[in-house]
Amino acid sequence: MGRAWNDLLMDDHRTTEKVFAAMERAFAALKPPPPEMVAGMLEYFGTYLDQCHNRKEEDHLFPLIERRGIPRDGGPLAVMLMEHEQSRAILARLKPLAESYSGGNAGALVGLRDTFAEYVGLLKDHFWKENDILYPMAQRVLSEADARAVVEGIEATEAKLGQGTREKYYGLAERLATAGQVEDLSLGLDRAVLATILNTLPVELSFVDAEDTVRYFSHEDKDKIFARSRSVIGMKVQNCHPAKSVHRVSKILADFRSGATDVAEFWIDFQGKKINIRYFAVRGAGGDYLGSLEVVQDITRIQGLKGERRLLQYE
Repeated sequence: MGRAWNDLLMDDHRTTEKVFAAMERAFAALKPPPPEMVAGMLEYFGTYLDQCHNRKEEDHLFPLIERRGIPRDGGPLAVMLMEHEQSRAILARLKPLAESYSGGNAGALVGLRDTFAEYVGLLKDHFWKENDILYPMAQRVLSEADARAVVEGIEATEAKLGQGTREKYYGLAERLATAGQVEDLSLGLDRAVLATILNTLPVELSFVDAEDTVRYFSHEDKDKIFARSRSVIGMKVQNCHPAKSVHRVSKILADFRSGATDVAEFWIDFQGKKINIRYFAVRGAGGDYLGSLEVVQDITRIQGLKGERRLLQYE
């Protein structure tokens, strides 16, 4: 089953935000950004973001949700359309500055940097409004047939720009992100803060590397559903399971390694609780197998939830 229309559009947002981050870093550096990086930025913004991403919404999503009762005049849809036009106006000012800079005019840098900041400031806020306000509204009014029609429209818009349009421009975005040394957000966290976050999660985590060796488990100093001690670090995971279940563990890891599957899930009754146990293949950016993440969760309380609780309440 393919990705839903909102996931496809938010994929565009996430990919574009990497370009934003890369160029923000490049413009903030003491050394001016390479001309080819600025040229790549302009190509991405002008062709993919404006002529492709925005057209997906304007030609397919927006008219359909208008027909389903979300008015074009006033409200979130009107704001999104207005901001599309604002972004085009800024892009029109950005284009000659970027072309001039890429052509060797270093004097264009200040105007280019300031106009870029204006463009990105508008679109960061715009993406948030779409992700958190407009798209959820649209999901509530669109039927399954409508949703499929939007996906088909997204694919048609990309096809107009040539075969493999999404892959081409996502690849460009990744090259810009690499050139701009854009890192995973978690790398910006202090190690102690990241460790505390992992230990605060309502799930217990264990990581086994590509050689089936245990490298990490969370909640070390807290009570755990399945007891673990530091002695397991460095052990083969097969040696950490009862003999009767080793073949299952080995099969899961073999399937992860081969790419046959990415998830395995079990649930058991344990000490009066319902325990959900999930295994996830961990893969690098290139799809290479890095190991397996085990996630253990007591879902007893979750199973008993009824109705809704919308107001903040403390027990």
